[in-house]
Amino acid sequence: MTAPDLTRVETLWVYLAADPLLWLTVTLAAYVVADRISARFGRHPLANPVLIAVALLAAILTATRTPFETYFQGAQFVHFLLGPATVALALPLHRHWPLVRKAVLPILAALLAGALTAVVSAVGVAAAFGIPQPMLAALAPKSVTAAIAMGISREIGGEPSLTATLVIATGILGAVMVTPLMVALRCTDWRARGFAAGLAAHGIGTARAFQVNPVAGAFAAIAMGLNGLVTAALVPLILRLF
Repeated sequence: MTAPDLTRVETLWVYLAADPLLWLTVTLAAYVVADRISARFGRHPLANPVLIAVALLAAILTATRTPFETYFQGAQFVHFLLGPATVALALPLHRHWPLVRKAVLPILAALLAGALTAVVSAVGVAAAFGIPQPMLAALAPKSVTAAIAMGISREIGGEPSLTATLVIATGILGAVMVTPLMVALRCTDWRARGFAAGLAAHGIGTARAFQVNPVAGAFAAIAMGLNGLVTAALVPLILRLF
């Protein structure tokens, strides 16, 4: 390719990069590619579509030297859908209500234990290493879906963008680890497996649970929604201890 051709390509890229629709399209295309790769590997836990999509987007942004602010002008439309998607998780709760009603006491016990463990373990370890209070505030709601976690972080003095990063990292790790861990623990109850995934790894863990089993997915969605409510109440109280 000649120098004039390269100049024209660069000019065209600068024009396109300023359009939010470009980055929305790139985000959706990255996930479609990642999902196909995941399917090609039989939905193996390590072939998590979110992890693959994040890696693809990071490579594209790095190669094109695109600032995050420019990218987010388009990606914010996907971000906006986090709220409605979270609310829509009430549908699995309604559909599987008879199963939920039979296990209401174990659900409440697991919810409280899981929410406390997720917050106290992360904040406690970070505080022991001298992490400053604003970062503790950003870390505390890491096991809650991003739409709720960012709101909690903002209210308690954390940085929402850092919280979003920690939430995604937590979700990816949880989704990758949940199936091998449950197999190692010989846990065969899909309700328990799904609830654990949704409680520890929020939306990404819930998506993984739906891939494995519909009942597991339903209970993961229930755990994710309830954990958001419980964590919002617990985090301000727990942070006072640190």
